[in-house]
Amino acid sequence: MSVFTKLTLTEFRLTLRDPLYAFFTLLFPVLLVLILGNVPTMKEAPPELGGLRVIDLYAGLALGLAIGIIGLQGLPSVLATYRERGILRRLATTPAPPVTLLAAQLVMNLVTVLVSMVLVYTVAILAFDVPFPENPALFLLAVLLNCAGAFSLGLLLAAVAPTGKTANAIGTFLFFPLMFFAGLWAPRELMPEILRRIGDFTPLAAGQDLMTDALMGQSPALLSITVLVGYLVICGAAAIKLFRWE
Repeated sequence: MSVFTKLTLTEFRLTLRDPLYAFFTLLFPVLLVLILGNVPTMKEAPPELGGLRVIDLYAGLALGLAIGIIGLQGLPSVLATYRERGILRRLATTPAPPVTLLAAQLVMNLVTVLVSMVLVYTVAILAFDVPFPENPALFLLAVLLNCAGAFSLGLLLAAVAPTGKTANAIGTFLFFPLMFFAGLWAPRELMPEILRRIGDFTPLAAGQDLMTDALMGQSPALLSITVLVGYLVICGAAAIKLFRWE
């Protein structure tokens, strides 16, 4: 078994030992869909949604919630804590370089998102007849780009935050407004024009737009792709430049 595989499995085991993290990334999105799906107004189809019901959009938002929690709170907090405790520095003296641990964290978090996606849409489809995305390949690409935008921002937070608690605090501070613009409290399609335009340039909202396009079988919005790739390139480059191993 390779060093990378061992580190990845170890990160999975450590994550599963934290019941709160597992709950909010895997079970809470499912519970959110189950609760909202039983609200009568969630089964309505406002004209602004192009034939979709509100619950159809909230399945994607529940997945976006998991991506936001992982990318903005979990990932930066863990990596900053590892650096704070000297784990990254000690790894530099072993056959497992610190960058391998970073890659293992990213893979573990990506797999967590994919598991959350399967759970959310299995429940949403079976319980509330939420339509299966008309373009599954585009939907998967939208999820991956959504992760790329959120994770790159999380890596930047991990690079500049001096401690794990600080990283978590900053991530939490960013999480709520970014989820607002993504449509967690009200679907983006029902927001005032100015709020939609601001949201267009935030990573979670851009990812949500791509997932909605895939759900409806529409061509992906170039602006959303550009925004997410921009976050990946800019925040990723800044994280690489600023990241300290000790």
